[in-house]
Amino acid sequence: MTPVRTARLTLRAWTTDADDVAFVFDMYSRMDVLRYLGRTPRVLEDPAEASAMIGRWEALRDGVLGVRAITTHDGERLGCLLLKRIPWSTDAAAPGTPEDIEIGWHLHPDAWGHGYAAEAAAAVLPLAWAAGVPRIVAVTNPANAASQSVCRRIGMPALGPTDRYYDSTCELFEFVAPAGSGAS
Repeated sequence: MTPVRTARLTLRAWTTDADDVAFVFDMYSRMDVLRYLGRTPRVLEDPAEASAMIGRWEALRDGVLGVRAITTHDGERLGCLLLKRIPWSTDAAAPGTPEDIEIGWHLHPDAWGHGYAAEAAAAVLPLAWAAGVPRIVAVTNPANAASQSVCRRIGMPALGPTDRYYDSTCELFEFVAPAGSGAS
């Protein structure tokens, strides 16, 4: 995964080095980070779970897709930027239907409110378009006003509630690749 730099941030692959594992454990052991993730969020209880999570993220890498660490240029870890296939809800799509591509972000509470999620998300969108991704969705818990605000800030139109993903009702936002971007 090629690192991406913005004015303030570096987006890079996660590693299983001690500092990355410690950060992932710290972030995902907080219910305030997890409260809007999934139907029954569960905090991490052991650093080994964080290492396993990073291993699962490594398996998601496919071209521009993957879970990237969001850091400052001096290496301070802030959170995650996800650009990955999103699972359909049960019976939401015919067997063999390709998954949509999801963009998302999880930030440490110390990084909230600084515009990092929007800056990171905006940085990977051109990569997705150049790689031929035709459409990107974001889904949020209906109560997650902060993530919905990020979607609006990066220009993702709200399409309303959906139950197509994660076997859960989510607010759906969508980007369609701009004409001439290389996406079909």
